[in-house]
Amino acid sequence: MLLRLGTRGHVATAGCVVVLMMAGCGSSADTTSLVTPPSAVPTDTAAPEPHSVGPQQFGDAIAAPDRVTINVHVPYEGDIAGTDLTIPFDQIEAQIDKLPILRSTPLAVYCRTGRMSLIAARTLADLGYQDVVELAGGMQAWQQSGRTLIWR
Repeated sequence: MLLRLGTRGHVATAGCVVVLMMAGCGSSADTTSLVTPPSAVPTDTAAPEPHSVGPQQFGDAIAAPDRVTINVHVPYEGDIAGTDLTIPFDQIEAQIDKLPILRSTPLAVYCRTGRMSLIAARTLADLGYQDVVELAGGMQAWQQSGRTLIWR
């Protein structure tokens, strides 16, 4: 088939012919089920928000045997007893190989004042971790509540 596309009328005619030819090449099966209606497409793809909690709730959270506790403060200024990992807050993504593979693993993060752990908690949530708690006020709040730190 030879199509001349010299004028507007011919362009429109050629476009219609191409569309009709393509439609004829498909199967006669109903293809409407292949299209996902907009209402079925999830619109909330944001990462779950990490939870900032006080020392009491943080202590309860890290007491759970399946929760991985991470000190993200740099430089080192002590640990909360039971800390599993030390990863600098700005190295979370680069050191993802140290983190649990399962994104459903509950995590707890802390730093000295809470600033670095907020950043780390957001990064962990962005990486897909679904249950992240962060110690509001950090190790300072921990100590002010009467709890102690340990030193390596």
